[in-house]
Amino acid sequence: MATLKTWVVVADGAHAAIYASAGPGKGLDEPAVKEFVGNSHSTREINADRPGRSFDSVGGGRHAMEPHTDAHRHAQQVLARDIADFLDAAAQRGDYGRLVVAAPPRTLGDLRSELSAKVQAKLAGDLAKDLMHVEARDLPAHFVDIVKL
Repeated sequence: MATLKTWVVVADGAHAAIYASAGPGKGLDEPAVKEFVGNSHSTREINADRPGRSFDSVGGGRHAMEPHTDAHRHAQQVLARDIADFLDAAAQRGDYGRLVVAAPPRTLGDLRSELSAKVQAKLAGDLAKDLMHVEARDLPAHFVDIVKL
């Protein structure tokens, strides 16, 4: 019987890495299968330009327009969508059989909402924790309650 290949997604709101594991006790392969770099600037830096101006609906006054969405939050959601799209394409090709995700709660929620049904079916578990700065060789210890890597 062939060993089930497991992919581990480690993400935060601005970065992500996907590692592969060939089987129990083999740890994670390095380098990462794929790395993602989103927009890591603060909302203040993203919105550094002067806001647009608009006329009042009545009268001749003008005022600054506030953005309808938080640019920083939008960048996090775009990153989650990019990761989900990559995972979906890889699932269609059969690149992995099982998936584990570790991310802070908000990012984890963003990812969950973007995952296709095919990818969700491969999801073995998730961990609401920021492990982005943990070395790849130390990551398997964080997943012992979910899956053996």
